[in-house]
Amino acid sequence: MKTNTELEIGEQIDLQLEKNSKLGDTIATYRDITVHVMGGISGEKVKARIIGKRKEYIIAQVVEVISPSPQRVQPPCKYYGQCTGCQWQHIDYKYQLEMKRQAVQYELDRILQLHSIKVSDTLPSPNKFNYRNHARFTIKKNGALGFVNRGSRQFVRIDNCMIMHPGINQILDNLQGKCEETTQLSIRYGINTDEWLIQPTLQNPDIPVKSGQTHYEELMMDRKFRVAASSFFQVNTPQAEQVVNILKAGLNLTGKEILVDAYAGVGTFAALLAPYCKKVIAIEESASAVKDAAINTLGINNLEFLEGKTEAVLNSIEYTPEAVILDPPRAGCHAEALDALKTLSPKRVCYVSCDPSTLARDLSILCEGNYQIQNVQPIDMFPQTYHTECIVTMQLKDNNI
Repeated sequence: MKTNTELEIGEQIDLQLEKNSKLGDTIATYRDITVHVMGGISGEKVKARIIGKRKEYIIAQVVEVISPSPQRVQPPCKYYGQCTGCQWQHIDYKYQLEMKRQAVQYELDRILQLHSIKVSDTLPSPNKFNYRNHARFTIKKNGALGFVNRGSRQFVRIDNCMIMHPGINQILDNLQGKCEETTQLSIRYGINTDEWLIQPTLQNPDIPVKSGQTHYEELMMDRKFRVAASSFFQVNTPQAEQVVNILKAGLNLTGKEILVDAYAGVGTFAALLAPYCKKVIAIEESASAVKDAAINTLGINNLEFLEGKTEAVLNSIEYTPEAVILDPPRAGCHAEALDALKTLSPKRVCYVSCDPSTLARDLSILCEGNYQIQNVQPIDMFPQTYHTECIVTMQLKDNNI
Protein backbone atom coordinates (compact mmCIF):
# COMPACT_ATOMS: atom_id res chain seq x y z
CA MET A 1 0.00 0.00 0.00
CA LYS A 2 1.37 3.38 -0.98
CA THR A 3 1.82 6.03 1.69
CA ASN A 4 1.43 9.75 1.24
CA THR A 5 5.15 10.16 0.63
CA GLU A 6 5.21 7.39 -2.01
CA LEU A 7 2.50 8.93 -4.21
CA GLU A 8 4.06 11.05 -6.94
CA ILE A 9 3.10 14.44 -8.34
CA GLY A 10 1.45 13.81 -11.71
CA GLU A 11 0.19 10.34 -10.77
CA GLN A 12 -3.47 9.68 -11.65
CA ILE A 13 -5.82 7.88 -9.29
CA ASP A 14 -9.52 6.89 -9.36
CA LEU A 15 -11.56 8.41 -6.55
CA GLN A 16 -15.09 8.37 -5.14
CA LEU A 17 -15.83 11.92 -3.94
CA GLU A 18 -17.37 11.81 -0.48
CA LYS A 19 -18.11 15.29 0.88
CA ASN A 20 -17.34 18.98 0.53
CA SER A 21 -14.46 20.63 2.36
CA LYS A 22 -14.42 24.12 3.85
CA LEU A 23 -12.12 25.33 1.05
CA GLY A 24 -14.46 24.57 -1.83
CA ASP A 25 -13.00 21.24 -2.92
CA THR A 26 -14.21 17.71 -2.20
CA ILE A 27 -12.79 15.03 0.06
CA ALA A 28 -11.94 11.47 -0.98
CA THR A 29 -9.95 8.63 0.54
CA TYR A 30 -7.31 6.73 -1.41
CA ARG A 31 -5.82 3.74 0.44
CA ASP A 32 -6.34 5.43 3.81
CA ILE A 33 -4.88 8.71 2.51
CA THR A 34 -7.06 11.84 2.60
CA VAL A 35 -7.30 13.54 -0.79
CA HIS A 36 -8.56 17.09 -1.37
CA VAL A 37 -9.95 17.07 -4.91
CA MET A 38 -10.37 20.24 -6.97
CA GLY A 39 -12.98 20.38 -9.72
CA GLY A 40 -15.26 17.68 -8.35
CA ILE A 41 -18.76 17.43 -6.89
CA SER A 42 -19.72 15.28 -3.93
CA GLY A 43 -20.99 11.87 -5.10
CA GLU A 44 -19.02 11.78 -8.35
CA LYS A 45 -16.52 9.12 -9.36
CA VAL A 46 -13.51 10.72 -11.04
CA LYS A 47 -9.98 10.25 -12.24
CA ALA A 48 -7.73 12.87 -10.67
CA ARG A 49 -4.11 13.89 -11.07
CA ILE A 50 -2.01 14.54 -7.95
CA ILE A 51 -0.82 18.17 -8.04
CA GLY A 52 0.31 18.79 -4.46
CA LYS A 53 1.37 17.04 -1.28
CA ARG A 54 0.98 18.27 2.27
CA LYS A 55 1.92 16.67 5.58
CA GLU A 56 -1.51 15.16 6.31
CA TYR A 57 -3.13 14.96 2.87
CA ILE A 58 -2.60 15.20 -0.87
CA ILE A 59 -4.22 17.54 -3.40
CA ALA A 60 -5.55 16.34 -6.75
CA GLN A 61 -7.26 17.90 -9.77
CA VAL A 62 -10.07 16.18 -11.67
CA VAL A 63 -8.95 15.20 -15.18
CA GLU A 64 -11.85 12.90 -16.10
CA VAL A 65 -15.36 12.52 -14.71
CA ILE A 66 -16.37 8.85 -14.72
CA SER A 67 -19.79 9.28 -13.08
CA PRO A 68 -20.89 12.93 -13.35
CA SER A 69 -23.24 14.73 -10.97
CA PRO A 70 -26.46 16.13 -12.49
CA GLN A 71 -25.28 19.49 -11.09
CA ARG A 72 -22.15 19.55 -13.29
CA VAL A 73 -21.83 22.20 -16.01
CA GLN A 74 -19.05 23.13 -18.43
CA PRO A 75 -16.77 25.80 -16.89
CA PRO A 76 -16.70 28.81 -19.26
CA CYS A 77 -13.25 30.08 -18.26
CA LYS A 78 -10.21 28.83 -20.19
CA TYR A 79 -8.08 29.06 -17.04
CA TYR A 80 -10.40 26.95 -14.92
CA GLY A 81 -8.47 24.15 -13.23
CA GLN A 82 -5.11 25.84 -13.75
CA CYS A 83 -6.23 28.81 -11.63
CA THR A 84 -7.93 28.22 -8.27
CA GLY A 85 -9.40 31.70 -7.81
CA CYS A 86 -12.80 30.19 -8.73
CA GLN A 87 -13.55 26.80 -7.21
CA TRP A 88 -17.10 26.18 -8.45
CA GLN A 89 -17.41 27.15 -12.13
CA HIS A 90 -18.12 23.48 -12.89
CA ILE A 91 -21.22 23.55 -10.63
CA ASP A 92 -24.68 24.79 -11.72
CA TYR A 93 -25.26 28.20 -10.15
CA LYS A 94 -28.53 27.23 -8.42
CA TYR A 95 -26.70 24.37 -6.76
CA GLN A 96 -23.87 26.72 -5.73
CA LEU A 97 -26.49 28.72 -3.82
CA GLU A 98 -27.79 25.57 -2.15
CA MET A 99 -24.26 24.48 -1.21
CA LYS A 100 -23.70 27.83 0.48
CA ARG A 101 -26.94 27.47 2.43
CA GLN A 102 -25.84 23.98 3.46
CA ALA A 103 -22.43 25.27 4.56
CA VAL A 104 -24.07 27.70 6.98
CA GLN A 105 -26.58 25.09 8.14
CA TYR A 106 -23.77 22.59 8.80
CA GLU A 107 -21.95 24.99 11.11
CA LEU A 108 -25.12 25.83 13.04
CA ASP A 109 -26.07 22.17 13.38
CA ARG A 110 -22.72 21.40 15.02
CA ILE A 111 -23.72 23.52 18.03
CA LEU A 112 -26.44 22.12 20.26
CA GLN A 113 -28.36 25.33 20.95
CA LEU A 114 -28.31 26.29 17.23
CA HIS A 115 -29.19 22.99 15.56
CA SER A 116 -32.91 23.82 15.37
CA ILE A 117 -32.28 27.09 13.49
CA LYS A 118 -33.20 26.86 9.81
CA VAL A 119 -31.14 28.75 7.25
CA SER A 120 -32.99 30.62 4.49
CA ASP A 121 -32.27 30.12 0.80
CA THR A 122 -29.20 31.99 -0.43
CA LEU A 123 -29.98 35.23 -2.23
CA PRO A 124 -28.38 35.09 -5.71
CA SER A 125 -26.04 37.70 -7.11
CA PRO A 126 -27.38 39.81 -10.02
CA ASN A 127 -24.07 39.13 -11.76
CA LYS A 128 -22.72 35.58 -11.77
CA PHE A 129 -19.53 36.79 -13.49
CA ASN A 130 -17.73 40.14 -13.88
CA TYR A 131 -18.75 41.25 -10.40
CA ARG A 132 -15.46 41.77 -8.50
CA ASN A 133 -14.23 45.34 -8.04
CA HIS A 134 -10.91 44.31 -6.46
CA ALA A 135 -8.08 42.12 -7.79
CA ARG A 136 -4.73 41.11 -6.31
CA PHE A 137 -2.22 39.80 -8.82
CA THR A 138 1.11 38.03 -8.44
CA ILE A 139 3.86 39.18 -10.84
CA LYS A 140 6.31 36.69 -12.31
CA LYS A 141 8.84 36.45 -15.16
CA ASN A 142 8.69 39.17 -17.83
CA GLY A 143 6.21 41.18 -15.78
CA ALA A 144 3.38 38.67 -16.24
CA LEU A 145 0.31 39.17 -14.03
CA GLY A 146 -1.61 36.16 -12.76
CA PHE A 147 -2.56 33.96 -9.84
CA VAL A 148 -0.92 31.07 -7.99
CA ASN A 149 -2.66 27.69 -7.97
CA ARG A 150 -3.48 26.81 -4.34
CA GLY A 151 -2.73 23.13 -4.82
CA SER A 152 0.29 22.98 -7.12
CA ARG A 153 1.59 26.44 -6.18
CA GLN A 154 2.26 27.01 -9.87
CA PHE A 155 1.88 30.50 -11.35
CA VAL A 156 -0.81 30.97 -14.01
CA ARG A 157 -0.72 34.03 -16.27
CA ILE A 158 -4.20 35.57 -16.57
CA ASP A 159 -5.10 37.89 -19.45
CA ASN A 160 -8.81 38.14 -18.64
CA CYS A 161 -10.50 37.07 -15.41
CA MET A 162 -14.18 36.20 -15.78
CA ILE A 163 -15.16 37.17 -12.23
CA MET A 164 -13.49 40.59 -12.43
CA HIS A 165 -15.42 43.63 -13.62
CA PRO A 166 -14.59 44.56 -17.25
CA GLY A 167 -12.97 47.76 -15.96
CA ILE A 168 -10.38 45.71 -14.09
CA ASN A 169 -9.77 43.49 -17.11
CA GLN A 170 -9.18 46.57 -19.25
CA ILE A 171 -6.57 47.81 -16.76
CA LEU A 172 -5.08 44.31 -16.64
CA ASP A 173 -4.65 44.41 -20.41
CA ASN A 174 -2.72 47.69 -20.09
CA LEU A 175 -0.45 46.26 -17.38
CA GLN A 176 0.14 42.72 -18.64
CA GLY A 177 3.80 42.01 -19.30
CA LYS A 178 4.96 45.44 -18.08
CA CYS A 179 5.18 45.07 -14.29
CA GLU A 180 8.45 43.24 -13.69
CA GLU A 181 9.47 45.94 -11.19
CA THR A 182 7.17 44.47 -8.51
CA THR A 183 6.00 41.06 -7.24
CA GLN A 184 2.46 41.91 -6.12
CA LEU A 185 -0.11 44.32 -7.50
CA SER A 186 -3.60 45.42 -6.47
CA ILE A 187 -6.31 46.95 -8.67
CA ARG A 188 -9.49 48.43 -7.21
CA TYR A 189 -12.19 49.80 -9.45
CA GLY A 190 -15.35 51.87 -9.01
CA ILE A 191 -17.92 50.14 -11.18
CA ASN A 192 -20.27 53.15 -10.90
CA THR A 193 -17.63 55.88 -11.14
CA ASP A 194 -15.00 54.49 -13.55
CA GLU A 195 -12.30 55.45 -11.02
CA TRP A 196 -9.47 53.09 -10.17
CA LEU A 197 -6.60 52.56 -7.82
CA ILE A 198 -3.41 50.66 -8.68
CA GLN A 199 -0.84 49.90 -6.00
CA PRO A 200 2.13 50.10 -5.86
CA THR A 201 3.21 53.08 -7.97
CA LEU A 202 4.66 51.75 -11.23
CA GLN A 203 7.63 53.44 -12.90
CA ASN A 204 7.63 51.72 -16.30
CA PRO A 205 7.01 54.52 -18.89
CA ASP A 206 5.35 52.00 -21.24
CA ILE A 207 2.40 51.60 -18.87
CA PRO A 208 -0.41 53.79 -20.27
CA VAL A 209 -2.55 54.02 -17.10
CA LYS A 210 -1.94 56.02 -13.96
CA SER A 211 -0.91 54.11 -10.81
CA GLY A 212 -0.07 54.86 -7.19
CA GLN A 213 -3.42 56.42 -6.28
CA THR A 214 -3.99 56.66 -2.53
CA HIS A 215 -7.73 56.14 -2.90
CA TYR A 216 -10.62 55.85 -5.36
CA GLU A 217 -14.34 56.59 -5.15
CA GLU A 218 -17.34 54.31 -5.61
CA LEU A 219 -21.04 55.17 -5.76
CA MET A 220 -23.54 53.17 -3.73
CA MET A 221 -27.21 54.09 -3.47
CA ASP A 222 -26.48 57.55 -4.88
CA ARG A 223 -23.79 58.27 -2.27
CA LYS A 224 -20.08 58.48 -3.02
CA PHE A 225 -17.59 56.61 -0.86
CA ARG A 226 -13.87 57.25 -0.78
CA VAL A 227 -11.85 54.07 -0.29
CA ALA A 228 -8.12 54.07 0.50
CA ALA A 229 -5.78 51.35 -0.71
CA SER A 230 -5.62 49.84 2.79
CA SER A 231 -9.34 50.15 3.60
CA PHE A 232 -11.93 47.38 3.33
CA PHE A 233 -14.79 47.69 0.85
CA GLN A 234 -17.16 44.97 -0.35
CA VAL A 235 -15.99 43.41 -3.64
CA ASN A 236 -19.53 43.01 -5.06
CA THR A 237 -21.12 46.47 -5.15
CA PRO A 238 -24.71 45.51 -6.20
CA GLN A 239 -24.85 42.81 -3.52
CA ALA A 240 -23.53 45.24 -0.91
CA GLU A 241 -26.56 47.41 -1.66
CA GLN A 242 -28.79 44.39 -1.03
CA VAL A 243 -27.07 43.91 2.33
CA VAL A 244 -27.97 47.48 3.31
CA ASN A 245 -31.64 46.81 2.54
CA ILE A 246 -31.58 43.58 4.55
CA LEU A 247 -30.03 45.39 7.52
CA LYS A 248 -32.61 48.19 7.39
CA ALA A 249 -35.46 45.68 7.43
CA GLY A 250 -33.89 43.35 9.99
CA LEU A 251 -33.19 46.15 12.44
CA ASN A 252 -36.72 47.54 11.93
CA LEU A 253 -35.41 51.09 11.69
CA THR A 254 -38.14 53.72 12.08
CA GLY A 255 -36.10 56.90 12.57
CA LYS A 256 -36.29 56.78 16.37
CA GLU A 257 -33.40 54.39 17.04
CA ILE A 258 -29.80 54.82 18.16
CA LEU A 259 -27.77 52.47 15.93
CA VAL A 260 -24.24 51.25 16.63
CA ASP A 261 -22.31 50.12 13.54
CA ALA A 262 -19.39 48.05 14.85
CA TYR A 263 -16.42 47.26 12.58
CA ALA A 264 -17.73 50.08 10.40
CA GLY A 265 -14.93 50.26 7.81
CA VAL A 266 -15.23 53.36 5.61
CA GLY A 267 -18.73 54.04 6.95
CA THR A 268 -20.80 52.38 4.23
CA PHE A 269 -23.58 50.96 6.41
CA ALA A 270 -23.48 53.90 8.83
CA ALA A 271 -23.87 56.52 6.10
CA LEU A 272 -26.59 54.70 4.16
CA LEU A 273 -28.66 53.85 7.26
CA ALA A 274 -28.30 57.19 9.04
CA PRO A 275 -31.42 58.68 7.33
CA TYR A 276 -33.49 55.97 9.05
CA CYS A 277 -32.07 56.48 12.56
CA LYS A 278 -32.16 59.06 15.32
CA LYS A 279 -28.39 58.69 15.77
CA VAL A 280 -25.63 56.42 14.44
CA ILE A 281 -22.42 55.61 16.31
CA ALA A 282 -19.82 53.98 14.03
CA ILE A 283 -16.81 52.13 15.47
CA GLU A 284 -13.64 51.33 13.50
CA GLU A 285 -10.02 50.71 14.54
CA SER A 286 -8.33 51.17 11.13
CA ALA A 287 -6.94 54.70 10.96
CA SER A 288 -7.10 54.78 7.13
CA ALA A 289 -10.74 53.65 7.15
CA VAL A 290 -11.64 56.31 9.73
CA LYS A 291 -10.03 58.98 7.52
CA ASP A 292 -12.10 57.76 4.58
CA ALA A 293 -15.22 57.68 6.74
CA ALA A 294 -14.73 61.31 7.81
CA ILE A 295 -15.09 62.29 4.15
CA ASN A 296 -17.80 59.74 3.36
CA THR A 297 -20.05 60.98 6.16
CA LEU A 298 -19.71 64.72 5.59
CA GLY A 299 -23.07 66.41 5.95
CA ILE A 300 -24.61 63.62 8.04
CA ASN A 301 -25.36 65.40 11.29
CA ASN A 302 -26.68 62.43 13.25
CA LEU A 303 -23.56 60.28 12.82
CA GLU A 304 -20.56 60.01 15.18
CA PHE A 305 -17.42 58.05 14.26
CA LEU A 306 -15.31 56.58 17.07
CA GLU A 307 -11.82 55.23 16.34
CA GLY A 308 -10.77 52.23 18.44
CA LYS A 309 -11.19 48.51 18.95
CA THR A 310 -14.84 47.49 18.98
CA GLU A 311 -14.56 45.75 22.36
CA ALA A 312 -13.06 48.85 23.99
CA VAL A 313 -15.52 51.33 22.50
CA LEU A 314 -18.58 49.19 23.25
CA ASN A 315 -17.48 49.02 26.87
CA SER A 316 -17.31 52.82 27.02
CA ILE A 317 -20.83 53.51 25.70
CA GLU A 318 -22.96 54.89 28.54
CA TYR A 319 -26.42 54.40 27.03
CA THR A 320 -28.29 51.55 25.40
CA PRO A 321 -28.65 51.61 21.61
CA GLU A 322 -31.80 50.05 20.16
CA ALA A 323 -29.89 48.38 17.31
CA VAL A 324 -26.36 47.12 16.59
CA ILE A 325 -24.63 45.92 13.41
CA LEU A 326 -21.68 43.55 13.81
CA ASP A 327 -19.57 43.17 10.66
CA PRO A 328 -16.26 41.73 11.90
CA PRO A 329 -13.39 40.31 9.83
CA ARG A 330 -13.21 36.58 9.03
CA ALA A 331 -11.92 35.76 12.52
CA GLY A 332 -15.20 36.95 14.02
CA CYS A 333 -15.84 39.11 17.07
CA HIS A 334 -13.44 39.43 19.97
CA ALA A 335 -14.85 37.71 23.07
CA GLU A 336 -14.82 41.02 24.95
CA ALA A 337 -16.91 42.63 22.20
CA LEU A 338 -19.58 39.94 22.63
CA ASP A 339 -19.50 40.40 26.41
CA ALA A 340 -19.89 44.15 25.98
CA LEU A 341 -22.82 43.63 23.62
CA LYS A 342 -24.57 41.36 26.10
CA THR A 343 -24.10 44.01 28.76
CA LEU A 344 -25.51 46.76 26.51
CA SER A 345 -28.44 44.51 25.52
CA PRO A 346 -29.76 46.37 22.44
CA LYS A 347 -33.16 45.09 21.31
CA ARG A 348 -31.99 44.06 17.83
CA VAL A 349 -28.66 42.89 16.41
CA CYS A 350 -27.65 42.09 12.81
CA TYR A 351 -24.47 40.07 12.42
CA VAL A 352 -22.81 40.19 8.97
CA SER A 353 -20.29 37.38 8.48
CA CYS A 354 -18.07 35.97 5.72
CA ASP A 355 -17.13 32.83 7.69
CA PRO A 356 -19.85 30.34 8.75
CA SER A 357 -17.72 28.66 11.44
CA THR A 358 -16.80 31.83 13.35
CA LEU A 359 -20.35 33.08 12.84
CA ALA A 360 -21.76 29.95 14.51
CA ARG A 361 -19.28 30.27 17.37
CA ASP A 362 -20.27 33.88 18.08
CA LEU A 363 -24.01 33.20 17.69
CA SER A 364 -23.79 30.43 20.29
CA ILE A 365 -22.26 32.89 22.75
CA LEU A 366 -24.98 35.47 22.13
CA CYS A 367 -27.73 32.85 22.35
CA GLU A 368 -26.35 31.62 25.67
CA GLY A 369 -26.81 35.20 26.80
CA ASN A 370 -29.66 37.55 25.95
CA TYR A 371 -30.49 36.80 22.31
CA GLN A 372 -32.60 34.63 20.09
CA ILE A 373 -32.17 34.24 16.35
CA GLN A 374 -34.93 35.54 14.08
CA ASN A 375 -33.47 34.87 10.63
CA VAL A 376 -30.33 33.49 9.01
CA GLN A 377 -29.95 34.85 5.47
CA PRO A 378 -27.02 33.82 3.25
CA ILE A 379 -26.33 36.19 0.37
CA ASP A 380 -24.03 35.34 -2.51
CA MET A 381 -21.34 38.00 -2.61
CA PHE A 382 -18.83 35.70 -4.34
CA PRO A 383 -20.35 33.65 -7.23
CA GLN A 384 -18.26 30.77 -8.61
CA THR A 385 -16.39 30.48 -5.29
CA TYR A 386 -17.04 28.70 -1.99
CA HIS A 387 -16.97 31.95 0.00
CA THR A 388 -20.25 32.57 1.81
CA GLU A 389 -21.67 35.81 3.22
CA CYS A 390 -24.47 35.63 5.77
CA ILE A 391 -26.65 38.09 7.69
CA VAL A 392 -28.20 36.94 10.95
CA THR A 393 -30.98 38.95 12.58
CA MET A 394 -31.26 38.59 16.37
CA GLN A 395 -33.63 39.95 18.96
CA LEU A 396 -33.40 40.37 22.70
CA LYS A 397 -35.23 37.55 24.45
CA ASP A 398 -38.67 38.50 25.77
CA ASN A 399 -37.65 38.16 29.41
CA ASN A 400 -34.83 40.68 28.83
CA ILE A 401 -36.94 43.40 27.19
